[in-house]
Amino acid sequence: MVLILGRRMNRDDSRFRDSPVTKRKVFEVDQKLAVNQDIFDFSSGSSHAESILQILNEFRDSRLFTDVVICVEGREFPCHRAVLSSCSSYFRAMFCNDHRESREMLVEINGIFADAMDQFLQYVYTGKVKITTDNVQYLFETSSLFQISAIRDACAKFLEEQLDPCNCLGIQKFADTHSLKVLQSKCKSYALQVFPDVSQHEEFLEMEKDELIDYVCRDELAVSKEEIVFESVMRWIYHDMERRRPIMKELLTHVRLPLLHPNYFVQTVEGDQLIQNSPDCYQLLHEARRYHVLGNEMMSPRTRPRRSTGYSEVIVVVGGCERVGGFNLPYTECYDPMTGEWKSLAKLPEFTKSEYAVCALRNDILVSGGRINNRDVWMYNSQLNIWILPKC
Repeated sequence: MVLILGRRMNRDDSRFRDSPVTKRKVFEVDQKLAVNQDIFDFSSGSSHAESILQILNEFRDSRLFTDVVICVEGREFPCHRAVLSSCSSYFRAMFCNDHRESREMLVEINGIFADAMDQFLQYVYTGKVKITTDNVQYLFETSSLFQISAIRDACAKFLEEQLDPCNCLGIQKFADTHSLKVLQSKCKSYALQVFPDVSQHEEFLEMEKDELIDYVCRDELAVSKEEIVFESVMRWIYHDMERRRPIMKELLTHVRLPLLHPNYFVQTVEGDQLIQNSPDCYQLLHEARRYHVLGNEMMSPRTRPRRSTGYSEVIVVVGGCERVGGFNLPYTECYDPMTGEWKSLAKLPEFTKSEYAVCALRNDILVSGGRINNRDVWMYNSQLNIWILPKC
């Protein structure tokens, strides 16, 4: 039977009456109509691929049409070379080039776990895999070996969602080992933000010296007070005292001892037996004592507040004039070099004065004298953001 599709023909046409047998005729069809009416572009969508994968997976389970057996830790996995090669460039290179494995029925792979291979094959034949806290590490390593970037990225995303003060340092080390820069950066940022909690866990005590220094030296380390940093460092040292005591001075160099409360400094820091028996630390202790006496007149990298404390070193501009010989200005402003922002402070009283002297005392500012003979001394109180005229 031959089926001819085309335009409908009128049965009353005289050509039908002239002959009992009608010859087949090829009709001329308008191409525009053909595109719109005579072609049906059908697609079953993703369901077709899913059904094929499902059937191939059934073939694998029943060892039907399998042409290679992957052996991992003594466990055998019958597979199809074509399926493995289509999903992994690792297997494509193994089977498509003139390697010994391309001709052998049994191929042994070392360096991975059998459970990881099973999870990998589940993904190859179904496009799905279950990532858990128990299998994420070896699943990541297996997907890296077989060059399956989709699983690697999924594992990295899973680890990112599992970040916690008790595991962020371990995940950071794992990310650094496998060159996962985005994950490594997120672990670092997370640990900096929750450092007080991180320092209470076992992973913190197992850190290497350089790793610890990389945290405690940072301005963005989020701590409410510097005492937390000091106690964390000392806890780390006491965890392995004999091996870590010789590097105590190097570690305390990055702790901002001058910013400790004076009472805490005297009772806890100077009272620590390990510090008392370390002459190398005397210079750091002396610096802190001087700062407690002199305030901001004594500057060092350890006197710079961390950002989380709400304090920062700023440049203060007092007064000025709008142009040469013009009106004096009352403005007092400060510039934060860390943020690049200007902030207005309380206006300077009696701003008609000029050529006055300005100096800093601890965290306050003193303005005295001026072109006109004036004995007044104004003090800017940084805590209250006001100018005060002290009474003699």
